[in-house]
Amino acid sequence: MERFLWILMWLLKQVSAEAPVCRMLQKDVFDCSGLSLRQVPDQLPFGLHRLDLSQNLLQNLTELDLSSGLTLQTLDLKQNQLSFLQPGLFQLIRHLEVLDLSRNVLSTFASLNTPLGLLPSLRTLDLSHNGLHSDMSDVFLSNAPVLSNLSMHGNSITKISRSMFNGTNALRSIDLHNNVIIEIEDGAFEELPKISDLDLSVNSISCITDFNLMQLRMLNLSRNSLSSFQTIDSEQPFHLETLDLRENRLLYFPVLPRRNQLAFLDLSRNLLRSLNCTGPREELESLRESGYLIPEFESTIEFPSSERQQALPSLLYLDLSFNQLKAIPESFFTTMAALKSLNISNNCLRSFRIEHLSSLKTLDLSFNSLQSLSVSEGALAALESLHLQGNGLRMLSSEFFLRLPSINSLHLEGNQLGICPPGESSAECIFLACIPTLKYLYMSQNGLMSVPEGAFKGSPLLILDLSLNPGISIAPGALFGLEASLTHLSLRGNEIQALSVDFSLFSKLKLLDLSENRLASVALWSSGSVLESLNLQSNRLETLAASTVLALQPSLQTLFLGSNPLSCCRNIQLLMLIQEKRIRVPDNASATCWISSDGQRLEVSMGASASVNNKQEYCNEGNGSVLWISLVVALVLGVALVTTVLMKLGHSRKHRFTRGIKA
Repeated sequence: MERFLWILMWLLKQVSAEAPVCRMLQKDVFDCSGLSLRQVPDQLPFGLHRLDLSQNLLQNLTELDLSSGLTLQTLDLKQNQLSFLQPGLFQLIRHLEVLDLSRNVLSTFASLNTPLGLLPSLRTLDLSHNGLHSDMSDVFLSNAPVLSNLSMHGNSITKISRSMFNGTNALRSIDLHNNVIIEIEDGAFEELPKISDLDLSVNSISCITDFNLMQLRMLNLSRNSLSSFQTIDSEQPFHLETLDLRENRLLYFPVLPRRNQLAFLDLSRNLLRSLNCTGPREELESLRESGYLIPEFESTIEFPSSERQQALPSLLYLDLSFNQLKAIPESFFTTMAALKSLNISNNCLRSFRIEHLSSLKTLDLSFNSLQSLSVSEGALAALESLHLQGNGLRMLSSEFFLRLPSINSLHLEGNQLGICPPGESSAECIFLACIPTLKYLYMSQNGLMSVPEGAFKGSPLLILDLSLNPGISIAPGALFGLEASLTHLSLRGNEIQALSVDFSLFSKLKLLDLSENRLASVALWSSGSVLESLNLQSNRLETLAASTVLALQPSLQTLFLGSNPLSCCRNIQLLMLIQEKRIRVPDNASATCWISSDGQRLEVSMGASASVNNKQEYCNEGNGSVLWISLVVALVLGVALVTTVLMKLGHSRKHRFTRGIKA
């Protein structure tokens, strides 16, 4: 019997030793997360302020479970299997401020239609991902007098009723994104005087009319089915600062409050064909004929009075990208004196004139169909970044860049713009010299035929991209004036056969991309460099001169060499650097060199070929190689002869010594 009890006690001890144990992170924080617990640990430590029971297997929660946790301020129960909560459970925990019940199955409890009870001090409640329906929220929200932050995203709510938030009049932030909301009853949010943030994104709302939440500061309606957004016609000030309407089906510009503080407005990825919000009925007919208008939403469209003005004096950010705009009235930006960022990319604009954007810092007009672009003097005095890529532009006025006194970054990729020589101007090219603020210039895919001498003199470029302009001719002094500033240069894919630039003079050049050209040799450094990355992929290089390797060796860290007909025996110094891993070759799989064996030309990996210089039969090329091979052969024969003589002498001495002992 004693033996049996001893064994039983030992087994219990082993089980208890292996049981998951909660951790006391601080004197008042108890972490029991991810332990597969099926019940709350007994006798919680006294004076706890935070208890983490997330990612367990709890199914029910009663007063007994939390009887020793009455001092809790934060309770995390997310990602369990909770389907029942005892009514009145949290009433005893009078200091509880944060409660996370997300990712459970509380729709089962809510279907009982029994109120959870008083939540006296609760300020943050997360009920997301619980399978809740429209009429289930009252169970949790009927008596939470100080609740300010509510999250119910990822449920199955289809309707926001007028009574939904009756017990939570102190709400400031509501997150209802990713539900299936179709309807919002009139007055649903009007009993929430403190509401400031409302997220209704990723739902199925088709129309917002008579928007009147003057106290709201952030409204997210992105990724719905909105065909229109209209505010009530009122002289009262609205506090709305952020309005996100992206990825909807808006047909015209939203009707915004007369007196507003709007700073961020996102209208990207809609069906805008006009920025007129005064009822372009011809546009409505055009959309109907094109199949863009959904019949069930057509009846919801109400065009406002033509007397309504759209003033946006506080607007900082406006995104109109990915719409169908063909033209923008010059007067449209008149009231946007504070605008800092404007994105009209991916539309159908053919011309654009700027007159009233003196505070603008970023302008994106990329991927339109621009044929003309003009700027009034002083209109873009603060502009730093201009995106014009993907337009096919063939010309810009000679004064265009002179009217951008703060320009820092120019994106001109995918156009048909040539570069004028300094001091010259033409309708067929642009003048890029003497722009003292310009640091980033991107001109890939412009069909450039030439880069004249001193093309960028007086423009302190840090990054210059002239890639993908096949057949380009680069004058010997084309980069003159950039020696003290240039850090990145790309000449990729230009079919260049020879390049006469001494990059030793470029004291800050860190990255040089010469890939996808026709270079047969590279002798671009007369002395040491500071280059860190060099891309020579896909050229016609047979050798990288020893002087070039010597000049690059102190600073070069990364070298791309793939797809070149490199000779192993003529690049011994380079191969040694690779073998010693002093240079990283990321494209090692395609970086090969060739050797001759029995009259055949074989390709081997650059890494594997590092010892080729020790194999005399592979490097029999030219008199110099023959002499080198002869020296190696002579040295090997000499060493073999000396070794043979020493072995014979040793054998003779050993024989005599052994014979003497026998005597």
